[in-house]
Amino acid sequence: MSTLLSHLSYVAVTSPDVEASVRFYEEQVGLTVVDRIDGAVYLRCWGDYYAYSVVVTPGDQPSMATMAWRTSSAEALDEAVRRIEAAGATGEWVEVHKIGRAYRFTGPWGHSMTLHWDVTRHQSAGAEASVYPDRPSTRSKVAGAPRQLDHVTIAASDVDAFTAWYSEVLGFRHMARTELDEAPISVFSVLTTNEKSHDLGVVLDGSSAAGRINHYAFWVDTREELLIAADVLLENGVAIEYGPSIHGIGEQNFLYYREPSTLRIELNTGGYRNYVPDWEANTWHPSQGSNNFYRNGAMPMSMTESFPPADGPSATEEGVPDEIKGALLNPYAKHGQG
Repeated sequence: MSTLLSHLSYVAVTSPDVEASVRFYEEQVGLTVVDRIDGAVYLRCWGDYYAYSVVVTPGDQPSMATMAWRTSSAEALDEAVRRIEAAGATGEWVEVHKIGRAYRFTGPWGHSMTLHWDVTRHQSAGAEASVYPDRPSTRSKVAGAPRQLDHVTIAASDVDAFTAWYSEVLGFRHMARTELDEAPISVFSVLTTNEKSHDLGVVLDGSSAAGRINHYAFWVDTREELLIAADVLLENGVAIEYGPSIHGIGEQNFLYYREPSTLRIELNTGGYRNYVPDWEANTWHPSQGSNNFYRNGAMPMSMTESFPPADGPSATEEGVPDEIKGALLNPYAKHGQG
């Protein structure tokens, strides 16, 4: 299959208090507001090439309104739509702010996805213009502010089936997966549209809810910037949920925290670049450090929560035996590392 998608372009999320979320993105993360339209607020990182990369809209609970990918060409957009509808998914053509013509559909597991070719490029002028001609604006004055949007990780009831559908229909490359040590249960997979280790992740969702998001991530240039960001967040009273550490899968340094709506945000950096066209995904196990490669601590229970919150037990809890849940959350205990 020819390459249909090129990269993740923006995520739209909901918040019960849009202004609180926006203040957090401006003051703690280092994003810039570029537009406010009909209750939606459009923000960008200092290194984003397009008009915006995050949209915050009103909603009763934190959730993902849509995740957007730019296609590799105008022709690729039409081909992607043809393949989506041939696979039985439904969608519609929409007009998107500072993008124009786009196709929005709901995938088999209830996630909204927006595909587009047209964009509005950002180029600052005056004091905001960078001395680097290739940069769309000057670096943020917020210490540890991300350069750009990086990836989104959703939750689905069948990780392998989700991976197969998005690979077969839209051409995502499957890069790696995690299977529990104790049982052949797939709990995580990463996919990509380019040379990154992933720009789409999927975690096991044991709830009956559809279309949930686990987190979305920003990119910083260096591990030192990630550590500075962690320091700044802590100094400003923002709790660190998990990290800093390094994922075995993808080899990225990571840091997780929450914005005021409780939606999870990740900062990451590092990792490999993979240009192999016929790459075959390896299967990892938690005991190998798929999530925490240093294998010196268990993932906190809170990381299993996805959004919007499900009724009853959260992701990986509902319908998963206690011994399997325990193996996922503390995979090193039986290996003498817990």
